Amino acid sequence: MAVHPITIMGEPVLHRRALPVEAFDDELRTLIADMFETMDVANGVGLAAPQIGVGLRIFVYGMENDDDVAPRGVLVNPTLVTSKVPGSDPDPDDEAEGCLSVPGEAFPLKRADWVRVSGFDGDGSPVEFEATGWFARCMQHEYDHLDGKLYVDRLNARESRKAKKALKNNGWGVPGLTWLPGVDPDPFGH
Repeated sequence: MAVHPITIMGEPVLHRRALPVEAFDDELRTLIADMFETMDVANGVGLAAPQIGVGLRIFVYGMENDDDVAPRGVLVNPTLVTSKVPGSDPDPDDEAEGCLSVPGEAFPLKRADWVRVSGFDGDGSPVEFEATGWFARCMQHEYDHLDGKLYVDRLNARESRKAKKALKNNGWGVPGLTWLPGVDPDPFGH
């Protein structure tokens, strides 16, 4: 297993739709193991392949939940169905979201409270479950990465202005920026 550098917003792979996985082989299983290792060292709860520069439809997660779903898993070529996203403003205390590809920042965002996820595990076996609450938020966040979206792309106008200011202040939005978990300081202070 290897820890990979995490791409920062502005890297092209983060802003385009990832391609479907076609082969469930040892190369895929090695990539998945590396993704888990990278997520763990980065203290993340999820990691999508584009976040380590790989444009494939894969994400891993590690999050306790109340939905009787294993707290660690992988989804390959997933699909997602959600409940309606509430139209109210997000709560800055209870709905602040962060992202390893927007290191050290957090902005409030409304998400659907329920999702149905289906896809495959690393061996090609079908996986399907429902998620609620923060676990549902995690699933939506990681799935967005596979469609070339970051959570900051979904912020309301007020929060979007704050995110654009942070982007500018951090010098992000250009290709080639990464940080390496376990070597670089943890941007979230874990």
